[in-house]
Amino acid sequence: MDIFANVLAAAPGLLDPSVILAMLAGTAIGIAVGALPGLSATMGIAVLIPLTFSMEPLVALGMIAGIYNGAMFGGSIPAILLRIPGTPAGIATVFDGHEMAKNGQARLALDVSLASSSIGSAVSAVALLLIAPPLVLIALKFSPANYFWLAVFGMTTIAILLAGNPAKGILSACFGLCLGVDGISGAERFTFDTLELLSGIHIVVLLTGLYAIPPAIDLLMGKNTIDAGNIELGEKTAGFKWLSLIPTWIRASGIGLVVGIIPALGGNIAALLAWQEERRWSKKQDNWGKGEPAGLAAPECANNADTAATLIPALTLGIPGNAVAAVVLGALLVHGLLPGPELFRANADITYGFMLSMLVTAGMMFVIGKLGARLYVNVLRIPNTILGPMILALTVIGIYAIHNSVFEVALMLCFGLIGFGMEKLSIPTAPAVLVVILGQIAEENLRRALLISGDDFGYLLQGPISIILVTLTGIAPVSLWLPKLGIGRNKPKVSLDEEEQQGGLQI
Repeated sequence: MDIFANVLAAAPGLLDPSVILAMLAGTAIGIAVGALPGLSATMGIAVLIPLTFSMEPLVALGMIAGIYNGAMFGGSIPAILLRIPGTPAGIATVFDGHEMAKNGQARLALDVSLASSSIGSAVSAVALLLIAPPLVLIALKFSPANYFWLAVFGMTTIAILLAGNPAKGILSACFGLCLGVDGISGAERFTFDTLELLSGIHIVVLLTGLYAIPPAIDLLMGKNTIDAGNIELGEKTAGFKWLSLIPTWIRASGIGLVVGIIPALGGNIAALLAWQEERRWSKKQDNWGKGEPAGLAAPECANNADTAATLIPALTLGIPGNAVAAVVLGALLVHGLLPGPELFRANADITYGFMLSMLVTAGMMFVIGKLGARLYVNVLRIPNTILGPMILALTVIGIYAIHNSVFEVALMLCFGLIGFGMEKLSIPTAPAVLVVILGQIAEENLRRALLISGDDFGYLLQGPISIILVTLTGIAPVSLWLPKLGIGRNKPKVSLDEEEQQGGLQI
C-alpha cells in the first residue's frame, strides 16, 4: 500500500471550492462551539451529520474535520478568559491560562493556546496519515474470531475505563447492546410491534439525541451561564520567546498521540498528563499554576494531538477511541463508508482526503483563530435563551430530513431525555454509543466464526492474535484494582492554591 501515492491522488480533491469552503466553515463553527461552555465537538458533529446527507462525502468529512479541530481550540477561550472550560479537555488549560489572563496576558495566553493547538493537531494528522495505512495491513490478517475479540476488547475497555464508576459504564454499555440490530438473521428485537422500528434505530437519531439534546436542555434551564464582562485583548506579545516552547510541544505531542491511540482515554486525560509531565521537567515548578506559559502550551498541544490519533483505531479497526471518534464513524456509515481495511481500498480517495483535511484544518484553525480572536470572545455573550432553542431547532430539522419521519424526531427527543437523565445520574453516554457500533461488529463476526468452525467455540481461541486480545480484555478490569493494591497511588504534590483552583472548576 503506497501511502504517498494515495496522498498525492487524494490531494486534488481538497482543492475543490466546495471542500475548501466546508473546511473553513467547519473550523469556524468548531471554534464557536468549543467556546461555549457545555457544548463540545461531539455535539457539534452530531448536529451537523443530519445536515450533510445531500453533500458529497469529502465535503461533509472536511467540515467534520474542521469542527473537530476547531472545537478543541475553542474550549480554551472561556477557560483562559473566564476560568470555565469550554470542553472537558480544557480543564488543565485553566490552571495557568486563566492566571495569565488575570496577570494582564490574555492575548498572549490565547496566542500560546492557538499555536499549541495548531501544532498538536498537525502532528496528530501526520501520525494518522503515516500510522493508519500500515495498521490496515495488520487488520487484513484478522479472522472473524479476531474481529470478535477486538470488538469485545473495545467494549470492555470503553465501558470500564471510560466511566469513573465501572458499574455505570457497564450499565450504559448494556443499554447500547439493547439498541443493536441483528444483521445476520434479521430477527426483530425490541420493536414493540412498531412498524417504524422494524429497520432498527438510525445511528444519527441516537447520536443526536444523546449528545445534542442534553446540552440544549441545560442551556434552557439557565445552566452554563457566563459573564463575559470587560475582556481586554490589547496587550502586546511581540517580546515572547516562542522557541522556548519547542521542547514542550514535542513532549506534549508525544503524550497526546499515545493517549489518543489507546481507546477510552481522551483529550482531557492527555491534557492533564502533559501538564503534570511538563511540570516535572520544568526548572520553574513554583511558577506552575500561577501563569506559566509552558503550563498552558502543554495541555493545549496534547489535547489537540489526541484528535486525529483517536481516529487511527476507528478508521482501521472500527474501534473508536472516544465519543467524538464514534460520532465520526457514524458520519462515515451515513455516507456509505464502512470502517476497516476495505475503507482504504475501495474508498482510498475519500479516506486519504479526510485524513488530509485533518491536517489542512489545523492550519485553517491557526489563521481563523488569529484573525477572529475578538469575534470569538463575543460568542461567549450569546444568551442561553437564544442558543438553546437554536440547537433544538437544528436537531429537529436535521433528523426530520433523514426520512421525513416525525417518529424519528420523537425518538431523538426521547433519547435526548434519556441522555439528560444519564448525565444527571453520572452515567456516561459514550459507552452506549460506542457499543451500538461495536456490538454489531462483535455479533456478526461471532456468527461468522461459528459458521466457519461448525459451532466449535474452540475456534475463537485459536491463533496468537485472539490470545493477545483475550489477555488485553482481561487486563482492563484488573487495572481497576491496582490502586487498591497500592499501585499507582503516588500523586503529585499540589499547592493549596492549585487545589482551590482545581476544586473550584465549573463545567
